[in-house]
Amino acid sequence: MPIQSNAMAPDEPSALVEPKPAEMEKVKVLEVRLNEINNMDKSKLTSAEKKTLRKEVKSIKSTLREVGGGVYISVGALILILILLIVLL
Repeated sequence: MPIQSNAMAPDEPSALVEPKPAEMEKVKVLEVRLNEINNMDKSKLTSAEKKTLRKEVKSIKSTLREVGGGVYISVGALILILILLIVLL
């Protein structure tokens, strides 16, 4: 008879942070808008309109990066990890 271990209680928070449903909806809306802008025929737009679109794309991408999170390793940390791997292996 197999025995199940209760070492990891389901109430403990996970190491990974899952985005909230409201954030996911916001991300979907921003991605749709980004696709709309990319599919536009920009040849008929004035330079001011193009500039406005560039600013909008830049702000959307920065918002998506903020919501997306991710793991970032600095250059110093990467060098330290590589040195440790070389020494240990």
